[in-house]
Amino acid sequence: MLVALSENWWVLALRGLLAMLFGFAALFLPLGTLEAVGRLFGVYASLEGALVVFIGMRGTRYRGAFIAEGVFGIVAGLVALAWPGVTALVLLYVVAIWAILSGVAEVIAAVALRREIEGEWVLFLVGVLSVVLGVTMTVLPGVGLLSLIWLVGGYALAIGVAMIVLAFRVRDARRRRSTGVK
Repeated sequence: MLVALSENWWVLALRGLLAMLFGFAALFLPLGTLEAVGRLFGVYASLEGALVVFIGMRGTRYRGAFIAEGVFGIVAGLVALAWPGVTALVLLYVVAIWAILSGVAEVIAAVALRREIEGEWVLFLVGVLSVVLGVTMTVLPGVGLLSLIWLVGGYALAIGVAMIVLAFRVRDARRRRSTGVK
């Protein structure tokens, strides 16, 4: 798994950059309509899902967790793109389910990586934050669209930073492994 991730560390960094761009857009662009929010999320989730599927297809032992996470993202993104004008509650549940399923897959991947790299806690934290976001949105659906935008935007920024940190840790682990340095 480490070999596949370290050879494609740039994909993790790209995932982080994509999440950060989505987070900035959600927080700072005037996305006053549900349709705009739905389209923005749909594009983000679809692209991010495709990157995760790419990582999974690169020959890791735990490819199923990555591919499942990526497929969840793609499906959630396509649903949001197909029906961008759905009610806020439906969009909220689409995002919540996506966050929970992605988070579980990320926790599974982190546990699998714990003996292979230092810093796997970052991916574990990403997974836990995803699950917490999804559960919070499910339990408190009345938070409203503005709260959803701010919550998801802040989450995306935090996840983006965490993914970029993980990408460079994986890249450094590969370098240490190839040189024999611990």
